[in-house]
Amino acid sequence: MADPVALTALALDAAFGWPRTLYRRIGHPVGLFARIIDGCEARWNRPESSFAARRMLGGLTIVLLLLVAGGIGWAAQQGLYHIFGGWGWIGIAILAWPALAQRSLFDHVRAVGERIDAGDLPGARASVAMIVGRDTAKLDEAGVARAAIESLAESFCDGVAAPLFWLLLLGLPGVWAYKAVNTADSLIGHREERWRAFGWAAARFDDLLNWVPARLAGVLICLASGGGWRILWRDAHKHASPNAGWPKAAMAGALGLRLAGPIAYDGVMHEKAWIGDGALNAGGDEIDRALALYLRACLLLWLIAGGALWLH
Repeated sequence: MADPVALTALALDAAFGWPRTLYRRIGHPVGLFARIIDGCEARWNRPESSFAARRMLGGLTIVLLLLVAGGIGWAAQQGLYHIFGGWGWIGIAILAWPALAQRSLFDHVRAVGERIDAGDLPGARASVAMIVGRDTAKLDEAGVARAAIESLAESFCDGVAAPLFWLLLLGLPGVWAYKAVNTADSLIGHREERWRAFGWAAARFDDLLNWVPARLAGVLICLASGGGWRILWRDAHKHASPNAGWPKAAMAGALGLRLAGPIAYDGVMHEKAWIGDGALNAGGDEIDRALALYLRACLLLWLIAGGALWLH
């Protein structure tokens, strides 16, 4: 995209996040995707249907999401340029803005650190529960801090690097198609019996769309820290996801921490491999270090967006 759409969208998100006033009045665009997914799941993911049928209908759900998100994005992009000519990029940047999550991710993780610094472990658990899917009620301070740092690393890919990548590559239809698939993966791309067939397409397509951005995110975290490379190359593949291990391993290496490891979901402990070989103890100071690193990595993304504009 020759216009400064990506840089403007990044600036809007960094300055305002997604304001609560807008959220209360109109919600967030991913809410539309969630309603489509919930509707399809209620109609098509029936226990009496065969595994193959549910997998096919799950794939059809992704096709429907792509048509809606990509179609609306394409129509809006073409319409804005048609109506406003060379100034249409301003409207496109505004419509791309809510697809990014630099500010909200920073604010959510900082809230966890603030509660830890205040000695409020129950409050820290409540804050981290807003950004992670694991059980948090029994986490100690170090477990809460590590969970927040892991979420920061993984969401740097899902919430910032990947949307920006698809915005730069395919414009407004690209960024919103990505957000639709990523929302589907969050809601139905699970391995539990209920979702295994119906959510298969969502999980696999999300893996595909995040393949390049996840590796980019890991490299940027290491560049921003000036280290962490050994752990990145050694441990990125230890994660069950083909992508999530890259930013997590980079963050673990950069901060000298051990991340991941055994995690409880819905009361069931899952034995997962540790990423990194550093300390297990973590607290508010480590969250602050992670946030400073995150900001530097975001700045590198701004430079990439600026470089893409300059090349055009």
